[in-house]
Amino acid sequence: MLKYFYENDLVRYSDRELTDWREAISESCQLLLEKEIINQTYIDEIIACVEEHGPYIVIVPQVAMPHSSEGSEGVFGTAISFTKMKQKIDFKDPNEEKKAILFFTLAAKIPEEHMENIQNLSELLMTDGLIDDLVNTESMDDYLEVMKKYHN
Repeated sequence: MLKYFYENDLVRYSDRELTDWREAISESCQLLLEKEIINQTYIDEIIACVEEHGPYIVIVPQVAMPHSSEGSEGVFGTAISFTKMKQKIDFKDPNEEKKAILFFTLAAKIPEEHMENIQNLSELLMTDGLIDDLVNTESMDDYLEVMKKYHN
């Protein structure tokens, strides 16, 4: 799956100094927006969902999976993008620490594809050491080294 992100030009290393989680979600959507897989409506929906339901998108420490409900009017295709933020983003959950630096943003037009995306991404993230290795990357060259290491 690391190869998928690379081959589809869906990897971004943000150079923006972001602290607000809303800005971070928007930043994580930029590649999908540029490729016209989503529009601003979808970004607004993700932010609204987090405001309503809390930071459910922070699935494990350091990893966020921004997505909204299936069937969004703002989604035109299916893809997942990877964005590494410059620093950890705090989602300010009063109940537990929810911080993320790796953002895997999902967009899917068809519900089955959405579930498949989540499953593939979950399998990838269960790979021992992968999250730490990605957290330690600073550039596309580092990303390519991690991609070679895990051959996926």
